[in-house]
Amino acid sequence: MGTKFGNSRGANLYEFWGSIITDEINQRLAATDNQILVNLASNEYFKAVKPKQLNAELITPVFKDEKNGQYKIISFYAKKARGLMAAYIMQNKIKDVKSLCEFDVAGYRFVAEESNAQTLTFKRSEQELANAK
Repeated sequence: MGTKFGNSRGANLYEFWGSIITDEINQRLAATDNQILVNLASNEYFKAVKPKQLNAELITPVFKDEKNGQYKIISFYAKKARGLMAAYIMQNKIKDVKSLCEFDVAGYRFVAEESNAQTLTFKRSEQELANAK
């Protein structure tokens, strides 16, 4: 996404897409009975969406793994966790935030104290990581 891409709409891919992606998401949301959008995209790709123009409640899960006694986002594991959550949502037909908080795959657990209405934090201990391998 960060590649320079001179085109009739701008200098890069973000300008190329403009509001096309956001408009498509809104059209698909309008065709459903659920106005919750779970953002499982990487930060880089989500920059192609215009969050303020979305007609939905936007929820972004954050996945943190313990390393040397501290929890942090480790991109390799966070990417895998986003994929696991996408599968979890589809397999369990998740339609609400409360059910999303029950995600407990590969050792990740919801942490209410570090979450809010827009961001759901899930953590995995070093021991759980070792068990998941």
